[in-house]
Amino acid sequence: MSTKMDVSHSSLPVRFSQRRQFTSELAISFLMQQAVENPLVISLAAGLVDPQTLPVAEVLQATTEMLASETVGKGALQYGTTAGYVRLRRLLLDHFAQLEKCSVEQLGIGIDRILLTTGSQQLLSLVCEVLFDPGDICLVAGPTYFVFAGNLAGVGARTVTIPSDEHGMQIDALDQALNVLHQAGDLPRVKMIYVVSYYDNPAGTCLSEERSRQLAAVAKKWSRDHQIFILEDAAYRELRYDGPEYPSVWSMDESREQVIYTQTFSKTFSPGIRVGFGIVPSALVQPLADRKGNEDFGSSNFAQHLMAGVLQQGLYASHLVDVKHGYKLKRDAMLIAAKKYFSKLPGVTWRHPHGGLYVWMSLPENIPTSFRSDLFRRAVEAGVMYVPGEICYADSPDSRPNHQMRLSFGVQTPEGIDEGMRRLSIAVQSCL
Repeated sequence: MSTKMDVSHSSLPVRFSQRRQFTSELAISFLMQQAVENPLVISLAAGLVDPQTLPVAEVLQATTEMLASETVGKGALQYGTTAGYVRLRRLLLDHFAQLEKCSVEQLGIGIDRILLTTGSQQLLSLVCEVLFDPGDICLVAGPTYFVFAGNLAGVGARTVTIPSDEHGMQIDALDQALNVLHQAGDLPRVKMIYVVSYYDNPAGTCLSEERSRQLAAVAKKWSRDHQIFILEDAAYRELRYDGPEYPSVWSMDESREQVIYTQTFSKTFSPGIRVGFGIVPSALVQPLADRKGNEDFGSSNFAQHLMAGVLQQGLYASHLVDVKHGYKLKRDAMLIAAKKYFSKLPGVTWRHPHGGLYVWMSLPENIPTSFRSDLFRRAVEAGVMYVPGEICYADSPDSRPNHQMRLSFGVQTPEGIDEGMRRLSIAVQSCL
């Protein structure tokens, strides 16, 4: 005899995992919603690449050659390995040696230390998964890459923000913060220091050579009963337009066991192909591979075969020259527009990036730039959008600076950048 249940299954509460509770809605979701709802708005917020730079001809050439061989084609269409396509890893070892201005032998590592990932974002996520328990600590610059701050929050990690300036993270402040954690008995919970070393997202700054050296020394100094890793996010390393050329933090680690290095082809070649790579300390190779194997058995084998062809045929190097030329023109257009429309507005300043995709602008401290601010509303009404600077800090919301903004020149044309900056200046002026 059946009985009718009074409670609908659809109304029963869902018992989410603890990590689901750690995760909050991403700011990027709100920005995308605003873009959809306001299609005529000029976005200086989107960190996307210029659609005009997408390498259709190069991908066609590499794909045609790859599929011309039935053996190679079938290999690309089959499952790959968790660590990634061996040929591409060998090519990346050569590529990395060129970036480091040394021979492969001088690098002191082999392909067993290279892990291929779905963009660099996957490696950022994997590192958080294998290193952090809830309450463990990561030190980050302020401001920092806000998506990685979400990765840390998603595993329940505690973040400690270190101030930065035009030369990157302030290492004296980092050393002081680690000393405070040591005095409080929290040093055993410190697992990592995270830096975007080149033309960082969001502020467009580089970590200077001296600070890179000091960073490696400070991490070594405080690695007492366990290794404190440095995660070097070099996503924008190859998008240098002018200015000094700095060595990597990785190069400062003589042991080759302290720095986790990650880079991607999403910004320099194609985000749709989603190929990134990590160079990881030997102690992390197997843990990261094991975790990655649980997630995907290995990133897209077809995409890795394709990128191997692109590198080997010289298509990447020639494409990168064109990409950098186009972005330099856009960077210049944004800086010219900033001077034209903002130089007479009191208290407004901005940084001059030598690479990357972003300009960091600061307003007077009494003018908030948050999503709920009058300025953001007036900017959208004026037909322009930006990323509020406060979401680029990992502190508690009430302690974050709220008078800054990230402006991206990646997607718009030089004409669109000029018009977007004009509209933004009108909104700012209305709030002064």
